[in-house]
Amino acid sequence: MYRFLLTPRWLGGTALAVAAVAVCVWLGSWQLGRFEDRVSTHQETKQSLAASGEARPIDALLGPATPQVTTETVGKSVTASGEYDTEHQLLVPNRVLDGKQGYYVLTPLRTADGHAVAVVRGWAPGNPPGDPSGAAHAVGPAPTGPVTVTGRLQANESVGSNGAVAGGLPAGQLGMINRASLLNVLEYDGWYDGWVSADQVPAGLTAVPTVQPQGGDGLTLRAFQNLGYTLEWFVFGGFVVFMWFRLVRREAEAEQDRALGLDPVLD
Repeated sequence: MYRFLLTPRWLGGTALAVAAVAVCVWLGSWQLGRFEDRVSTHQETKQSLAASGEARPIDALLGPATPQVTTETVGKSVTASGEYDTEHQLLVPNRVLDGKQGYYVLTPLRTADGHAVAVVRGWAPGNPPGDPSGAAHAVGPAPTGPVTVTGRLQANESVGSNGAVAGGLPAGQLGMINRASLLNVLEYDGWYDGWVSADQVPAGLTAVPTVQPQGGDGLTLRAFQNLGYTLEWFVFGGFVVFMWFRLVRREAEAEQDRALGLDPVLD
């Protein structure tokens, strides 16, 4: 009854079905591998943050070989020495912490070689005051003279991440913490990449925890898209198998009907 499977038409169809299933399984496995890679990256990042170790000078992490903050250095404990530029303190609005709306207090730290580190000295609840100098008085001014700040290295912000905006804010406010935005506001000899959230904060402020860069923690929407594509390819492969068996069964039933002389009579 199944001798029709050995005909050229069915041999070709079966070969095509096998090839389609193989492609679906390969693509599904590849997407699953991508998802597992992103999960692995996520776990490694969490472990790296949990074991950031002893604070290291910022130049040790942002040297000539690696001038930019990466997923491997985000959250690392660093130290930076210099003097705060208290005259150019900036407020960064629309920052959420523990479900509450507030703003960052950012004070540039000038190093001995003239470069600057963007130091977020803490987070305050509510909207930033219209007068930056009033805000500084409310939370306490930055200390004067040489200081060494210990904090967590953070990645550059981008539009849409954690309330960051491109512009349109009053003087004394900054919509997005990254090197380009800071250069537009304050022209120092150069800015270190990213920013530092201070561990020790003055009264009235809350220390800012590590902020994962947009899409940088491994478990992003793209990772779950990989998982969705995995399921889709496996379903496609299963559908090909289902349709092949269904066609075989229908053809076998037709062969049996013909053997019993039950073919429809055409007028």
